[in-house]
Amino acid sequence: MPAIMELLLALLPFLATMGFLVGEYLFEQMSSVKTRKHFVLADLGFSAFWSFLYFVCFWYLTSQWGKSKTPENGIGVSNVQAAIAFSFFSMFSWAVNAFFAFQRFRQGSDAAFATNYEADATMPTSYPSYPGGPESDQHYQEPPFSAGPNQRGQ
Repeated sequence: MPAIMELLLALLPFLATMGFLVGEYLFEQMSSVKTRKHFVLADLGFSAFWSFLYFVCFWYLTSQWGKSKTPENGIGVSNVQAAIAFSFFSMFSWAVNAFFAFQRFRQGSDAAFATNYEADATMPTSYPSYPGGPESDQHYQEPPFSAGPNQRGQ
């Protein structure tokens, strides 16, 4: 039974990680802010869940290894120690992945969930007018017909 548990603890997250990598590649093309948010929340939840499972696996393997007798001629000792070490390092790598997903979630709609068609912050808000325009210090001349529109000339 523990061999099946180790296989599931290794194979299922690997396949899900490949799916999350594809999702990260397509993240900018997700048109809905809700879809992006759900993707980041799924990544956060999945990473935290697998970090917890590797934590449980690590403590289970170490407690069982501590209770067991030393095998004859040390056969299989390195295999068990490698399984314990890999579950220990996997626990931290999934926790770091969950932390980065949480950081991305905290960014909120400012950067990670912004749609592609929103105004870019680096673009100017107003454009300069033509040279000599109203923004320059040049003043207009007086209008050629200052008498008014209804008055007739002499």
